Amino acid sequence: MEQLIAYFETIPPLHRSLILVGGITFFWILEGIVPLFNIPYKKWRHSVPNFFFTLTTIIVNFPLAFLLLKTSDWAVANNFGIINWLPEMPLWLYVVLGVMLLDLIGAYAAHWVEHKVKPLWMVHLVHHSDHNVDTTTANRHHPLESLIRYTFTLIGVFLVGAPIGIIMLYQSMSVVLSQFNHANIKLPKGVDSAISWIIVSPDMHKVHHHYKLPYTDSNYGNIFSIWDRLFGTFMTLDPDKIVYGVDTFPDEKENSSIIGLLKQPFHKYRRPTTEN
Repeated sequence: MEQLIAYFETIPPLHRSLILVGGITFFWILEGIVPLFNIPYKKWRHSVPNFFFTLTTIIVNFPLAFLLLKTSDWAVANNFGIINWLPEMPLWLYVVLGVMLLDLIGAYAAHWVEHKVKPLWMVHLVHHSDHNVDTTTANRHHPLESLIRYTFTLIGVFLVGAPIGIIMLYQSMSVVLSQFNHANIKLPKGVDSAISWIIVSPDMHKVHHHYKLPYTDSNYGNIFSIWDRLFGTFMTLDPDKIVYGVDTFPDEKENSSIIGLLKQPFHKYRRPTTEN
C-alpha cells in the first residue's frame, strides 16, 4: 500500500493519460465482444461529441489541478479534515476511507445536487441526452459541468483532508470505474448483481440513464454503490426495459451535435416525466 500511494503521489501526466486512454480502449474492445445491447449505430461517429467533451474536461481540470494540490498540502500540514481527525489506523484503512469519502462528496453529492437544482440539471443534461450509452459516454460532460464537478472535488479534498496520493488514486479509480459502468457490456446477471453490492456495476448505472423518472433520479454513485443503498436512491430495472436519453429532449440529431450540446444548458428548463 505504501508503494501504491507513493506512486500516485508523483504519478506522471503521461501515466494519467494512459489510464484514461487505456480504459476507453479496453472497454471499447470489450463492448464488441460482449455487448449489452446490439446498438445499430456508427460507433466512431457517435463518439465524436463524447471525445470532444472528454477533451474539454481535461482542458478545464488541468490548469486548476494546482488548487487541489495546495488544498491537500494545507490540510495535511494543519492536520485538518475528517481522516486526520480519526484515531490512528492501518494505512490501508486510511486510504480506503479517504477514497470513499472523496467519492461521496466529489461524485455522489455532486451528482445528486445536479439532479435537484434546476440550472445544474440543464448543464448535466448533456450527459443524459446520449441515446446510445457506451464507455465514451462516461466523459460526456459540458465544460460548465466540469467546473461544477471540480468544485465539489475541491470541497471534498478540503473536508476529507486527503493527501495528494489518495486524491490521485481516487481520480484514477473514478475515471476507470466510470468507463466501466457506462460501457455497453453484458456481464452474467449474478456477477453484475454481486458487484453492485460494492461498486457501481454496468446494469446498475444503466438504470440511471433510463429516459423517465423515477429511474433518472436513482443510482447516482460513481465508484461505490454503498451511497445509493445508504441514502435510498438505489433502484433496479430490467435492462431490456431501459430506454436511453431524456424524454423531454428527444431530438437525437441535436443531441449528437457538438454545437447543439454546448447550447443545451441554456434551453428552457425541462425535467423528464414520470413513468406510468
